[in-house]
Amino acid sequence: MVPDVSRGSRTTGLLHYLYRTSGIEAHVDPHLVAAYDPHLPDPGRDPKATFGELAADLDLWVDALGDKAPKKHVWHCPVRTAPGDRTLSDEEWATVARRVLAATGIAPDGDDQACRWIAVRHAPDHIHLVATLVRADRTRPRHHKDGTRAQTECRKIEKELGLRRLKEGDGTSAKRPTSAERRKAERLGQEATSRELLREHVHRALAGAADEAEFFDRLAAEGVRIKKRVAPSGDVLGYSVARVGDRNKAGEPIWFSGSKLAPDLSLPRIRERFAATTDMPEPPAVLELGGASAPVRARHFAAEAAGSALASFTADDDNAAAAQLIGIGEVVDALAQTSFGPTQTELREAAVHFERATRSHIRAEKEEMYALRRAAHQIVHSGSALGRGQDGAATALVLDLMILTVISAARWHAARGHAQQAEAAQQAATHLRAAYQATAASPLAAMRAYGQHLPAQSRRQHAATVRAALPHLAERLRAESGWDALAAVLDQAVRAGHDAAALLTEAAARRELDSADSISEVLVWRLQHISYVTLPVSTTQPRRPQTASSPISSTVVVTHQTESRPRRR
Repeated sequence: MVPDVSRGSRTTGLLHYLYRTSGIEAHVDPHLVAAYDPHLPDPGRDPKATFGELAADLDLWVDALGDKAPKKHVWHCPVRTAPGDRTLSDEEWATVARRVLAATGIAPDGDDQACRWIAVRHAPDHIHLVATLVRADRTRPRHHKDGTRAQTECRKIEKELGLRRLKEGDGTSAKRPTSAERRKAERLGQEATSRELLREHVHRALAGAADEAEFFDRLAAEGVRIKKRVAPSGDVLGYSVARVGDRNKAGEPIWFSGSKLAPDLSLPRIRERFAATTDMPEPPAVLELGGASAPVRARHFAAEAAGSALASFTADDDNAAAAQLIGIGEVVDALAQTSFGPTQTELREAAVHFERATRSHIRAEKEEMYALRRAAHQIVHSGSALGRGQDGAATALVLDLMILTVISAARWHAARGHAQQAEAAQQAATHLRAAYQATAASPLAAMRAYGQHLPAQSRRQHAATVRAALPHLAERLRAESGWDALAAVLDQAVRAGHDAAALLTEAAARRELDSADSISEVLVWRLQHISYVTLPVSTTQPRRPQTASSPISSTVVVTHQTESRPRRR
């Protein structure tokens, strides 16, 4: 059950929206389920009742104050059940309304001087509480932290009414859009509110940005209006952003400061990311990918960094783990920016969800996020990955590892009682899986076809290698649909001069395999990550393996041409 407190200045305007049925498909049969006065005329039931009369009744004590009345005197709080919850009766919603109003201090139980209020229901799954913030004794209600208090009361109501139990907040979430912002988004046909869209723009611009100048340049490239707050000395103290065309009634842009978008998006918090950098050369194994494209190299680097981050969630250093969460979020954002089609759609959803998992009250040791931030920087600056061939294989590799990393992050949060963050990470993992499936299908199909075309002798040799290295898994691996792809990677490892049995043993020992849907697929990506073998992208017959005297190379570019047939020019 979700309450959402906001304030406004026009009682009549809000009533018109609540009782409106034309143009809003979800509004059906609007009517009062409760009110401060049970005999109050209801425009939804009484044809003689008018919005003006109802608004005047609610505003009575506000109008009595004249010029001393608060400007934003309308208190508004929709309360919504979760998807899948049973439909509550009007009587149950009336009870919910009174309990929330009492808990927030708007209308305490037994207080005959309390604010005037109504509860309107115009849809099966929610009600709208409306109150005016002046009491009968002309004082203001004590409603400090009303949003938090409403949330707490709703958690109790969920338990008592047998509804879905939502997660407790900890005060680190981004500010939710107001009802007015959501109504405006619906009216304009936007997929989300301006506040939410701007938050995504800022996160995309921040992903891997090396410094403040790059951040603002990339933010401008996103098509966002930027207003900087500058001190007399010329130093930039803060910033605000607005969407082009998003204006108020006066025709002025509607600005949101970074801190209003999310607690970690204020300029001082962003600068902490830029300041926490140290010299760190690329891992030598990544440098050896000299023949690979820039997107492939960047994704291998990201896999290297994600592998290091994964270890943080099982270590005892919570501050390091909190920093890795921020870096993981930037990598997911960077991957979303450089992907296409269904993969990009799922990655964007994953980034939106994981953004919540990056914030908690645990202080992050910013230096620990540098490797992941640099990986995000390289992904963004290397350009888009086409999603096929080596680009697709490298993307699938890093996504396979990111899924495991995000699941580990969810467990880390859950162990520390961070319920909202744990749930957000799990949701992100779901979208990462979908992105992986969309990306991995093509390279895995190519690898399977390559493996199927291997000579029978080579296939028997690779099967023997698996039996020797992983005797307890050999039969299961041979029965999986991914066996041919695994045979293809083992074949490439042999060509590159690697000890295939040793690679398999190392890959299997890195992390448990029992929970994998396809052990062979997991091993395919682990083997590539360990040995940096370039995966086959053609389905034609492979060349013969190299002899023992062949030079060792960490990458193999396979042309897949038969040796007896020269290339036509």
